[in-house]
Amino acid sequence: MDQDLKALENTTLKIAGVVTESIVDGPGIRYTIFTQGCPFHCKGCHNPQSQPLKGGMDVKLKIFYDEIKQNPLVTGVTFSGGEPFIQAGALSLLAKVLKREGYSVWSYSGYTYDKLERDDKFRSLLEQIDVLVDGPYVQSKHSMDIDFRGSTNQRIIDVPKSLAQDKVVLAEGFV
Repeated sequence: MDQDLKALENTTLKIAGVVTESIVDGPGIRYTIFTQGCPFHCKGCHNPQSQPLKGGMDVKLKIFYDEIKQNPLVTGVTFSGGEPFIQAGALSLLAKVLKREGYSVWSYSGYTYDKLERDDKFRSLLEQIDVLVDGPYVQSKHSMDIDFRGSTNQRIIDVPKSLAQDKVVLAEGFV
């Protein structure tokens, strides 16, 4: 067994829940992990139960990996919340293994790309994801006419291109 797979067995993530077949958290059928804990407490949050740092449940990363691998319909994985980046280390490991196996990896964050890109504790996860939906949910900017976001201030960012060009590059094909 390779070292990363072994690490999945020994690493836990505090979660609020999962959706094993989501079509609203990115393109295709996705396995979505809702992390527990969020410092933002956005007014009108879609997942207020995921905000407290205490609560939720601890789950070994290997459990997620096995569930994802067992479902041939799943083409991608999305980290949502709560705030995924407060558990960047564990999610970085899971993302690394999943990307190596061909899954697309998206993450939502209340932090902006610029903040994540400059902070070493967040950078490890940022470097493992394909797409970031950044920025806090702003209830006054809520829209049902945009793809995969709750409010118009949030951006859908192509992370590999953004890192390579050292500037935010929006993912193409989304409204």
